[in-house]
Amino acid sequence: MSDGLRTVAKKEQISIRLLTSGIRKGYIVLIKNRKHRIAPLAIGKGLRTKVNANIGTSPDVARLNYELKKLTTAIEAGADTVMDLSTGGNVDRIRREIVRASSVPIGTVPIYQVAIEARKKKKSFIKASVDEIFEVIERHLDDGVDFITVHCGVTRESIKGMKRKKRVCGVVSRGGSMMIEWMSYHKRENPLYEYYDRLLDLAKKYNATLSLGDGLRPGSIADATDQYQIRELIVIGELVKRARRAHVSVMVEGPGHIPIHEIEANIRLEKNICDGAPFYVLGPLVTDIGAGYDHIVSAIGGALAAYYGADYLCYVTPSEHLGLPTVEEVREGVIASRLAAHAADIAKGFEGAKHIDREVSKARYALNWQKVFKLLADTTKAKKIFKRSRSKSNHTCTMCGEFCAMKKTKEVMEKSQRK
Repeated sequence: MSDGLRTVAKKEQISIRLLTSGIRKGYIVLIKNRKHRIAPLAIGKGLRTKVNANIGTSPDVARLNYELKKLTTAIEAGADTVMDLSTGGNVDRIRREIVRASSVPIGTVPIYQVAIEARKKKKSFIKASVDEIFEVIERHLDDGVDFITVHCGVTRESIKGMKRKKRVCGVVSRGGSMMIEWMSYHKRENPLYEYYDRLLDLAKKYNATLSLGDGLRPGSIADATDQYQIRELIVIGELVKRARRAHVSVMVEGPGHIPIHEIEANIRLEKNICDGAPFYVLGPLVTDIGAGYDHIVSAIGGALAAYYGADYLCYVTPSEHLGLPTVEEVREGVIASRLAAHAADIAKGFEGAKHIDREVSKARYALNWQKVFKLLADTTKAKKIFKRSRSKSNHTCTMCGEFCAMKKTKEVMEKSQRK
């Protein structure tokens, strides 16, 4: 048994037997490219819920140092992984610098770069060849990227009838829309599906994880759990089995915009159709009216999704649907998703999660503010609020001041004990 697996098992507070059994069955994935010098991360059944943060440039805003600052902020805020979704600037250099600087696994969506390079050659993405697509994929993996999102489930069959029966928000996945456009132009199958064995060979070569992207995820709660989403999931279920037969690490990405009452069904569908493969969900967002506050909307859905069995939450920032996030919004997004994950872990019975809450409560009752701050999800913000205005009463905050219930109770109890 490798020291790496022992370290993972100890960190996750799980036995080596359960960890190796989960990996063997495909219920747990270990994320680490053989070329990236980081500790492996375990995601899946029976483990703490993990959180991902997305960063990356756009055609309008492309500053490497700013993205590196977002990377540092995301990791400091507690993100377990970071995805570089850059589409502007020197994306090769940006990705390599992010991988080099990161102490956590890095994910990418290689198909974005295929479109960028096609544009540089003054041609449309749809004219990219199969070899050009796979060359970019291998470039990402050779740079040390630990997991890649690939939209293999967007097939000619899964989108059948979409022109006739339209959605409120159509296709909101950039990768999904690209594959649809490519298939429409070439009048042939999605190359990531048609040449899936080639993709598996690359993943195996670099010990990378395939994250099977939900290219037909709903971008509106009105489109949730529709025929296109389910058709794609069925295809993905087949691809999970093929990946496992090839001994390739694989997880499944999920929606998206899902109303609260459909979250449990969505989790159960993925777990059944994809035979317990780790489920990586974007949010989900439980209402469409939250722009500016979508990190909160996402946390509501994320807590429920993780409780029902999602293994991995992709954060959403306050700027979702509005623009690229700032450094501060990256931090807020990570904290919101971490709180959702932690709340679910408490409900799922993880002793480590419950222990922290007990320790916070004991410190609060003791009015030991320094210990409280140390244990909180966001120490910096808590300290800033506490110090904003000081109570005239010793050891209390300005919410209750001298009428602090815990201070009064503590004084009464101590007085009673002296008698």
